[in-house]
Amino acid sequence: MALQSMTGFARREGTSGRWRWAWELRSVNGKGLDLRLRLPPGLERMENETRRLAAEQFSRGNMQVSLSVSAGENRFETVLNQEALAAVLALRDQLGGIIDPTPLQLDTLLSIRGIIEFRETEDSEEVIASRDTDITAGLLVALSDLRQMREHEGAALSSVLLDHVATIEGLTQVIERDPSRSPQEIAARLSAQVDMLMDGSGRLDRERLHAEAALLATRADLREEVDRLKTHVTAARELLAKGGPVGRKLDFLAQEFNRESNTICAKSNASAVTTAGIELKVVIDQFREQVQNLE
Repeated sequence: MALQSMTGFARREGTSGRWRWAWELRSVNGKGLDLRLRLPPGLERMENETRRLAAEQFSRGNMQVSLSVSAGENRFETVLNQEALAAVLALRDQLGGIIDPTPLQLDTLLSIRGIIEFRETEDSEEVIASRDTDITAGLLVALSDLRQMREHEGAALSSVLLDHVATIEGLTQVIERDPSRSPQEIAARLSAQVDMLMDGSGRLDRERLHAEAALLATRADLREEVDRLKTHVTAARELLAKGGPVGRKLDFLAQEFNRESNTICAKSNASAVTTAGIELKVVIDQFREQVQNLE
């Protein structure tokens, strides 16, 4: 399954008979799938189907989905108000001896409000059903276009994230191979510190000092942190290769990366290791920032 970014845009438009429609979809980062729909009056019935189709394609992202529909041509029909016409004719008969009994002309009837009305011809149920089917088909194409754009962005993000993971791995190896972490170097450094403390003071217990030094050396050991970083590197590569909605899992890994780098910097007793630990934190921040864009 391809990796997806949460940002994208798609637009599809088409016609169905005399109707013209257009879908416009916009997607940005979000914790979950949040759809905001803008449907024309009279087409609110399409909301549930629109949400269902979008949920089949995406699991995360704040999405704005808008639909516009317009008639390519307006068709009108005349409606004769029989009751109003009858009332006018009855009034003419009542006033027959007072006004000119000339038969009413069409232009006269048209000038009387309420006698003849013009209204837009309504489409049949079959035409409306066909139009809605075409609009739904257009939505499916727009969703597919949006998915392709998000997958294209996801592929670019995957390349960037893999570079960050490779950098994290390299810095982990630098920390692991640093000479200051060798048993001989640790022993020599502690021995020099003990000798300095013992110099000129006979009251210090050398055996106690050695025991405390050994305890400090154990606490300062970075073996566990290095091993966990290696494990997280492997997990990150597996998730990126797997694809799909893995953004939250990668975000969790970024937090774990950061936790190990903080511990390494806190335990470090060598400038080279501290420098590598700080560089590690910078890369991890960049990694996490990019992960926020993934589905």
